Amino acid sequence: QVQLVESGGGLVQAGGSLRLSCAASGSIFSINSMNWYRQAPGKRRELVASITSGGSTNYADSVKGRFTISRDNAKNTVYLQMNSLKPEDTAVYYCNAGMAAGRWRKESDYWGQGTQVTVSS
Repeated sequence: QVQLVESGGGLVQAGGSLRLSCAASGSIFSINSMNWYRQAPGKRRELVASITSGGSTNYADSVKGRFTISRDNAKNTVYLQMNSLKPEDTAVYYCNAGMAAGRWRKESDYWGQGTQVTVSS
């Protein structure tokens, strides 16, 4: 069973920091892009940051300069370091990855269960 498990969410005051982690486990052959999305109440899910297998990164304009995405390929883990947090960063954060897994190395899109990040003003 291939899965993504997030951790690191919580409650923080504005200006504070949090670090999210997302570990992939199971019969994984390869992992392509790893991404963080977020969804605030009443809003659509949006891409926050992405990182390719080679380490190239991309960020939403709203988090540039504050968030940093990184990955440890040996641990099949992606991180999101969030600094200078704002109340508008409050959302459920989801990890997403494209992975080739299983006996047939089928490529599929996987999602984590989500972790709540709440930033108080």
